[in-house]
Order: sequence, then C-alpha cells, then structure tokens
Amino acid sequence: MTKIKEVVQVLEWYAPPAYQESYDNALLQVGDPEATVTGVLVTLDCTLEVVQEALERGCNLIVAHHPVIFKPLKSLTGKTPVEKIILKALQHQIAIFACHTNLDHVHNGVNKKLCEKLGLSNIKILAPKTQILTKLETYVPVEDTEKVLAALHKAGAGQIGEYSDCSFRITGTGRFTPSVQANPHIGEPCQTEETIENKIEVIFPAFKQAQVMRALLQAHPYEEVAHYLVALQNENQEVGAGMVGELEQELTAEEFVQHVKKSLQISTFRHTAWPQKPIKRVAVCGGAGSFLTRQAKAAGADVFLTADLKYHEFFEATPAFALVDVGHYESEVYTKDLFYDILTKSFANFAVDLSYTHTNPVRHS
Repeated sequence: MTKIKEVVQVLEWYAPPAYQESYDNALLQVGDPEATVTGVLVTLDCTLEVVQEALERGCNLIVAHHPVIFKPLKSLTGKTPVEKIILKALQHQIAIFACHTNLDHVHNGVNKKLCEKLGLSNIKILAPKTQILTKLETYVPVEDTEKVLAALHKAGAGQIGEYSDCSFRITGTGRFTPSVQANPHIGEPCQTEETIENKIEVIFPAFKQAQVMRALLQAHPYEEVAHYLVALQNENQEVGAGMVGELEQELTAEEFVQHVKKSLQISTFRHTAWPQKPIKRVAVCGGAGSFLTRQAKAAGADVFLTADLKYHEFFEATPAFALVDVGHYESEVYTKDLFYDILTKSFANFAVDLSYTHTNPVRHS
C-alpha cells in the first residue's frame, strides 16, 4: 500500500523543493502524509470543481502545478474561494500537493514539455541558475578511495549533465600526528605518520550537502575526516528558467502560426510583428516569462513564446525578434501529462487520472 508521503517523495526527487522561488509554496498543502493513496488526480489548478471530481473518481490525492495556498491564511471559514477548496478537501480527506516553480526550473520539467509539444530539438536552459552547486574536497587512503567515491555518488555527488560518477583525484602524501586520546585508522597515538592518500573532488547540488556529508563520514575510514566544502559560482545547466531550441525546419510566419495553433491546440494567440526572416530558433517559458525576454534575445531566438505579457512589454520585440503570448493556461496545461508520466512509471498499485475539469478562468469571445 502506497502512502501519500511516498508519492510526494517521488515528485520532490524529480523537482527538488530547493529549486522553487522564495515566494513560492510548492509542497503538500493539505492532507495526512501517512494516509494510503486510493487514487491520484493530476491537474494544472486545484479548484472547487477539481476537488469534487477527485471525490467522484475515488482519488484522495490531487497533484497540481499551481499551489492553492499561495498567501498565508488568517482563518479557515470558507469565506474565500481558497478557503472553500481547503475545507471541502479536508471534509472528504483529500490531500492537495503542489509542484510549481521547482518543476519550472528542472531541465525535464514544464518547459521541456512545452518544447516537446512544439517539436523543438537541441534544447537547453535559457537562464541557468548559479550558486546552487558545491564542491567537496577530501583526502582518502588509496585503498579506500573507490568505497568512499561509491558512497558519495550514491548520495548524489558527481552528476554533471548526462555524465554520472564524475570525480577528480590526485595522489599525494598525508601527514598527521594523532593525540593520546585518538584512535587512528593508520599509525599510533603521539607518533607522526605519513601515508599515501588520494585527494578526491566531486560536485553536487548544494541542497544535498547533508546527505553527501553523511555518506562521506560513514564511508571514510578515518576518525577525523579532513575535507573542504566550496560554494561554486558555476551555472548549473540542468536547472534554471525557460528553454531555447530549434524547429525541425525553418518556417515562414504563416507556417509558424499554424504550427503553434496545432501543437498547443489553440485557436488564437497574441504576438508582435513577425521577424523579417524564416523562423527556426524558438525560446519558451511556460507561464509568465517576460523577465526572460533579454535572455531570449541573447540566445539568438527568432521568437520567444510565453504568457502574461503586458502591453509595454511587447515593445521589446525587434524586426528580428518576435514575442508570442499564448496564454498562461495554454502554455502550462500539458504539465498534467508530465505528472501523469512521472507517477505511472513509479507506481502501479493505484490509478493516476488526468483531470477533465477545464480550469482556465480566461474566456475569449
């Protein structure tokens, strides 16, 4: 029997909460993590209608992209739409989990799904995050090096893009004098000792520091483990906002319009004047992405496709660079498919359902 906390663990492994923006609230927002899962309903937004759908379909866990609780609640009386949603979920013991900007920022998250829908290839993060990587340096007896490295890799260190088990080592001489109270692995108390050691270096996501250090201390043979932790300024190419890629072939403006409509199953969208050249390179950001316009230009995109652009932001377009606003819902609705794929591959003992409730509050007449 699968518990709600186990589903949460899978989703948070896929999109670590450490990668959410400071203003965000991606977590288990309602419900008992120890409850057994009867079914999961995946949705973009958790509305009152979605809670009712979950009840009717026998699902006691709703997985949504947008958090239902975004601002602190001062009461829970049902006087606001958010309070009504939470009360109904609590009354029927339905849990609500949100995976928001952390899913936006991982390389296989929301923007990867949008790129797939548009048929983009050679994709990469548009604005990689910095200051989220740490380097560990430590010194290990030569004969224990592989054991320690294996433990560090298992804890999450040494993954660089598509390469795993990455490390660097250099051999040298370690020198130390144990005190009388020491219990040295090599040598005797109060006697200076020299031994051949490997200096090993590995890189890991900063949020994994506790588990990496725990693995190091458990696997290392020394009583006192000499080590250094260095915060890196490097860009993490696997984590960041937006993506940029290329269409299979160049398209004219008219062809691109039809391609977007067909790919995203929409009938209309807002845009600036089209580039005075064929369209090949496309930048994307699901949801509100105006903050990435400069990066999209710098990446050489012919078009930047996003949502929630304001009137004055459209003036950032140039004769060689167009802005496209397909709508917030329209740019992120396929996140439901992403959740579905993750959960069905991880669990087989309960149903995962795509919500059929249309949650877009925007109407076009």
